[in-house]
Amino acid sequence: MNITGKLKFIFALVFGYIVLGLTANAQQSINFFHKWPEPQNMYYFEKAVAEFEGANPDIKIKMEAVADEAYKDKIRVLMASNQVPDVFFSWSGEFGRQFSRNGRSLDITEEVKDSDWKNSFPEAFMKPFTYNNRLYGVPMNIDAKFMVYNKKMFAENSIPVPQNYAEFLAACGKLKNAGITPIAFGNQYPWAASHYVGELVAKFVPKEVKAADFSLLADDDELYTDPGYMKALEEFQRLNDEGYFNRGSNALPHSIARGSFSFGRNAMMYMEMVEFIDLKDTKLSLDGWDFFKLPKYNDDEIDFITGAPEGFMISAKSAHPEAAIKFLKFLTSPEQGKKYFETTGMTSAINGAINAENADAKILKGVEAINNAEDLALWLDTDMDARTTEVFLAGTQAVLTGSETPAEIMKKVRETAMDVKAARQK
Repeated sequence: MNITGKLKFIFALVFGYIVLGLTANAQQSINFFHKWPEPQNMYYFEKAVAEFEGANPDIKIKMEAVADEAYKDKIRVLMASNQVPDVFFSWSGEFGRQFSRNGRSLDITEEVKDSDWKNSFPEAFMKPFTYNNRLYGVPMNIDAKFMVYNKKMFAENSIPVPQNYAEFLAACGKLKNAGITPIAFGNQYPWAASHYVGELVAKFVPKEVKAADFSLLADDDELYTDPGYMKALEEFQRLNDEGYFNRGSNALPHSIARGSFSFGRNAMMYMEMVEFIDLKDTKLSLDGWDFFKLPKYNDDEIDFITGAPEGFMISAKSAHPEAAIKFLKFLTSPEQGKKYFETTGMTSAINGAINAENADAKILKGVEAINNAEDLALWLDTDMDARTTEVFLAGTQAVLTGSETPAEIMKKVRETAMDVKAARQK
């Protein structure tokens, strides 16, 4: 190689390093934090991230995932230390509102309303991510609770599907008299009880009263004083005291209770729709199963369903908000919605993601029930502020052991809510 050729080679090499350096410096890094570390879920997210990075080489996604309870603790620590991930998971309700209220999440109202992105979601699923009429998050999936029942046990005991709450209690009594524990229940982690009590609170406490209490906007002399809260705890206590739950529910994980139900040891279980996939290839699948909404207590009760959308928010302090929005748009696109459901089995909130071609009849029935409901009663443990929730959930466990009365529990709930409200007003 002559001198001219060597110089050209050196120039090309140096130029290449410069280009590579500029490219590396130009790459935007997005921290992505969610609560689905399970292998089948991570398989979906890893493929989605790889696909996005392949189409967007200037953006690098750094993903981290921890499970539910650990996520709640870690995201609060990150928020308090001002190390908010660029894109992060959030439950809807007060759990997400606190981030919006405290300036931690980005207002994405304009980005959604002025684009095709808005058409990806049913409007009802976006409402729980709003604060002061502004949108701070988008839904990824939707879930709801249903009372799943063993069709063989119901048939053998001549029990029809309950049409009201009195018929539901009668069914429980008949099953118990037949020597069958009516309901599988594991409350080692009391979010399980919160779903029961949350459903009952929605039945007995007027919606506007509940909203004022949960957001701590009620007047001091009215905060958590509605008698419906007491009635909800009393009804929950009745299910336990009448022997309709299995014994030792406070010591039993939800997953173990579900296993008992799957093996045909119980007649019913209050389950999330996302758990339907866990019933495949079990004894219960041989016996046959179906589900119903926990029935109305009164005929004039609004036709609601307990459940909520879950989704993602963007940090208000993100150094790369445009890249974060681009990634979130990709993750909640109709194409990704289908892949998400088909890979993980979790029910996507994206329009058209779940259809007759990729879902069985049970899932389609559950989605239809959610879409046809007049209202959603959000998960109690994420719709209340964190401190009051802890007191309420500890109270549900105390109700099961009989160590505290509903009146004593609500007194503690009210006192805690008053303290949180006072601290928030400082």
